[in-house]
Amino acid sequence: MEDVRLEKVIARPGDRFPEPKAGEFPFVGRSNVGKSSLLNALLRKEVAFVSKNPGKTRSINYYLINHKFYFVDLPGYGYAKVSKKEREEWRKIIERYFRKRDWNIKAVFSLVDSRHELMDSDAQLLNWFQSLDIRPVVILTKIDKLSSTERNRQISYFEQILPQFGVEAWIPCSSITGENIDKIWALISEKLEVLR
Repeated sequence: MEDVRLEKVIARPGDRFPEPKAGEFPFVGRSNVGKSSLLNALLRKEVAFVSKNPGKTRSINYYLINHKFYFVDLPGYGYAKVSKKEREEWRKIIERYFRKRDWNIKAVFSLVDSRHELMDSDAQLLNWFQSLDIRPVVILTKIDKLSSTERNRQISYFEQILPQFGVEAWIPCSSITGENIDKIWALISEKLEVLR
């Protein structure tokens, strides 16, 4: 069991970021992609609020792990039911985060729903990462919800499309069955080992 606590909430442009520690790992994805469920599965406890209503996370939440490094839960994007003004605020908060904290980021986890082809908003985010010289690790969520035929088809699709975005790696994952949660932890450990 990881030692975890909510260390800092960044909700407004003027809010200060926490001290850097050994690094941070932001998690970003469309609303309802399963970000909170993944964080809870990784930490084996409920720290992030899971909701059936998209757009629940509206701030940047810093979780301090084992007193050493951070998981950073970024607001979900691409949810149509919020106002244009709110979406613009979210964009500003996220852009400020990457502008101010890129030096301390060890890996970016970009979550994509494995059940669908890449949506425009996903592609826009991956293109934006490329413009920032960030090579994200794509986590294909909800893989457990696919039949073996659907899974093979989707894996083949992502194998073809993701390399054009210059991603570092991609990992099919399930927060329900725990599939490949260990692979994500192995990658995190590898990134932190580089610091020693």
